[in-house]
Amino acid sequence: MSSPGSGGWLAWLCASRVLSAAWFVAYSAVLPLVREAWGLSAREAGMIQGSFHLGYLVSLFVVGFLADHFGAKRAFLVTGVAGFLTPILFVVFVEDFWSALWLHALTGLTQGGYYTPVLAMVNDNVERQRRGRAMGFLIAASSAGYALALGTAGLVLTFAGWRSALWVLAVMPALAWAIAVVALRGTPNTVHPRPAGHTVLASIPAVLKNRNGMLSVWGYTFHSWELLGLWAWLPAFLTASFVAGGMSPAQAAAAGISLGALTYVANIGGSILGGVMADRWGRTQTILLWSSASLALSFSIGWLIALPAGLLVALACLYNLAGIADSSVHSTVIAESVPPHILGAAYAVRSVLGFGTGVVSPVVFGWALDLAGAGEAPADAFAWGVAWSTLGLGGLLGPLATWRLQRASAPRPSG
Repeated sequence: MSSPGSGGWLAWLCASRVLSAAWFVAYSAVLPLVREAWGLSAREAGMIQGSFHLGYLVSLFVVGFLADHFGAKRAFLVTGVAGFLTPILFVVFVEDFWSALWLHALTGLTQGGYYTPVLAMVNDNVERQRRGRAMGFLIAASSAGYALALGTAGLVLTFAGWRSALWVLAVMPALAWAIAVVALRGTPNTVHPRPAGHTVLASIPAVLKNRNGMLSVWGYTFHSWELLGLWAWLPAFLTASFVAGGMSPAQAAAAGISLGALTYVANIGGSILGGVMADRWGRTQTILLWSSASLALSFSIGWLIALPAGLLVALACLYNLAGIADSSVHSTVIAESVPPHILGAAYAVRSVLGFGTGVVSPVVFGWALDLAGAGEAPADAFAWGVAWSTLGLGGLLGPLATWRLQRASAPRPSG
């Protein structure tokens, strides 16, 4: 449809990404309603979200090696079939905590093909001076998908139940795969040559020994702890605030989902802004700026749950913008830190560590929320303040890893 690496080519990939990303927040979109329907504690609700992230990190690990061995395009198109079938199975069979736990883990296990191979194709086909922006647009497309999912779910929930909302979101990955099939017809399936004697399994030690690559991985890991916890719990946080402000639970849930979608629109701007800043002013400088801003909001937003709705939503938008602005830059940095023939393995290692924290982070958040007393007072500022602070504590080491990467990458004085 457009030459590989061109603006049109990237636009079609982004359109596919918008639709494939919609499923990632489908459970979060209906979380307040399914908690009530199934009688879930906050910890159990977090476990279901964590099971998705666990399946997702496994899929990213496997798909990274498939992309290195068979080529990113082929890995993307083949694994995408399972990626659009499992959300449909989830909607058909989910009934309670245990079915949700295992089925959501299964959907996560099939979603990696929509992410890692696409990053590799962007790295292969877009020149370096445009690469930060290209990654930014791709991550922005993910955010647009999250916004689309939450907005669509909020709309459906005004006249139908949570299962109907999930049905609408479950068909979006199938449309994403169909767009990708057409968009990538002219894109070569690139398999980077390996040094003599270098096997696929040897890629992991090669990544672990790459100092700059691993510093990038650690920076991304602590970034993921914060960001994935934010995405899992923001709609429920807004809902609790709106209930305390006088809305009925159903009205608050619909408003929390719809306004949560607005915060993902802020993600779109954050991703593009971060990519542009990275191309103009430097990769690590951009990461340090936005990761510090995100940490400040992690430690403060929970204590401000009693703010007027407009101010709280504006603060949540700023939080999402800051939290996502360095995400595409992390993806660019690691691609520029390791040799091309082990890029898939590098993304795989990063995924295990980064999304591994995404398994734990929502559970720790929910556990802290329960222990701090949210069960007795759902909109208690102390409980939410403690819970959000767990994200800040987990994210503190991210800027430190990036600062060390900046120093390691700085030109050394001659003489």
